[in-house]
Amino acid sequence: MPDPHSPWQRGTNENTNGLIREYIAKGIDIDNITEEQIEHYVYKLNTRPRKRFDWKTPAELFNDKVLHLI
Repeated sequence: MPDPHSPWQRGTNENTNGLIREYIAKGIDIDNITEEQIEHYVYKLNTRPRKRFDWKTPAELFNDKVLHLI
């Protein structure tokens, strides 16, 4: 577990926070964001290739795992 107040120990979490900030700026009241906007942001994040996944998208990895269950 990372130590409290040590963001450098939570690299993936901090990176994801930065990606979210591309769509939702700090200080924005999230109560004013529509469900459609959130769904769009989730889609964009899940279809964005990630270096840590060898440039695959989270959606591709999820679908691969689901197909192995069938």
